[in-house]
Amino acid sequence: MARLRRKACVALFLFTLFVFGTLMGLRTLKPTDGFSDMAPGLDLVPMIGGKVDRRSASSDAVSPGQARVGAGDTKAALSNSGQDKGLFYDVHIFYYMWYGNPQMDGKYLHWDHVLVPHWDPKIAASYPKGRHTPPDDIGSSFYPELGPYSSRDPEVLESHMEQIEAAGAGVVAVSWYPPGLSDDNGEPTEDIVPVILEAAHRHGLKVAFHIQPYRGRSDHSVHENIKYIIDRYGDHGAFYRFSTNTGKVLPLFYIYDSYLTPPEAWSELLSSTGSHSLRDTPYDGVFVALIVEERHKHDILASGFDGMYTYFASNGFSFGSSHQNWKAIKAFCDGNNLLFIPSVGPGYIDTSIRPWNNHNTRNRVNGRYYETALQAALNVRPDVVSITSFNEWHEGTQIERAAPKKTVTRLYLDYHPHGPELYLELTRRWAEQFSKEKEQWLM
Repeated sequence: MARLRRKACVALFLFTLFVFGTLMGLRTLKPTDGFSDMAPGLDLVPMIGGKVDRRSASSDAVSPGQARVGAGDTKAALSNSGQDKGLFYDVHIFYYMWYGNPQMDGKYLHWDHVLVPHWDPKIAASYPKGRHTPPDDIGSSFYPELGPYSSRDPEVLESHMEQIEAAGAGVVAVSWYPPGLSDDNGEPTEDIVPVILEAAHRHGLKVAFHIQPYRGRSDHSVHENIKYIIDRYGDHGAFYRFSTNTGKVLPLFYIYDSYLTPPEAWSELLSSTGSHSLRDTPYDGVFVALIVEERHKHDILASGFDGMYTYFASNGFSFGSSHQNWKAIKAFCDGNNLLFIPSVGPGYIDTSIRPWNNHNTRNRVNGRYYETALQAALNVRPDVVSITSFNEWHEGTQIERAAPKKTVTRLYLDYHPHGPELYLELTRRWAEQFSKEKEQWLM
């Protein structure tokens, strides 16, 4: 009898351990709305599911010679799907061109990323320091199929544009720094932009600019940045412009960490009465700010921005990146004539460069996390959906092809049991679903 009780206790203990392990694994997923049974790729690549009746609104890519319009038209509802050659210009994907290797750049750039210390010295003391040592040890939890590549390599750029075309995303939002400037871990990359424009053009893609928070950025410097970009690239066939329901167009700019500049300063640039306003000038545009905290939506409105995006791929990390808040944000935007561009990602893991940040990891769950985010985005009937990211390898948000890799000291994550194309295929399926649902919204 005693032996029976011992067996029962052991069985109960093992069952409790299994339940606890399952719950801890699911904790990293954080789906607020659950997995939708209407997801087009939920069975992972084999089939597309049902349709939902939603309102239609969208964006288009047009020739750069079309007329510019003033601020009054930048927030208008849109009326066309923007599909061309199997591409969807209302699906934007964030792209990074800061990588380098010895063959092209004389040294590794970004792949050798430093291990960022925690701001609390007591916590920082518990984690490793130093930097990664490519090619076997890189600053990512995944390993690229192309290896630790250079963003200057024409063959790499061609492969990237092929992959983005295969995914159906029509607009590449390049992470941009002004000439001579870069992030803290890289070198200037502005001279790569013309090559990216050419590569994008060969694949029917358009290029938008994601302006980064470089040292000394202000409303005045951004004024000069916009003039530089439009003067230098505005006539290129791959330069992206955003189409309104009036048929007029404007360049679209994402402004990362826009909250670092106060609304009073932004309004001097973005309101029609500002001291150095871009409105109703040849340099007018659609300017999209980053919403992180809830209060930022009021700051964005006061600043004169035309819309807001959420960027972060970690559901629950911020107010803006939390799927459960998107309905309220969209309602605020609709009520104030602003665009809302939710950002979705396949997962999040940055512990290769921030080893103390495990609590923000979001497990990919073989593509289901991505599909949950995509469904949450479509539920609010957005004009545009943005994808974080094509190749932000440090934060594990990439949909670029990854390869299995194991070294003596590292075991990299990959897309197993699926192939390296999984997230490209899921992106295309959802882009197609987005287009179909917009048609229903119009009907």
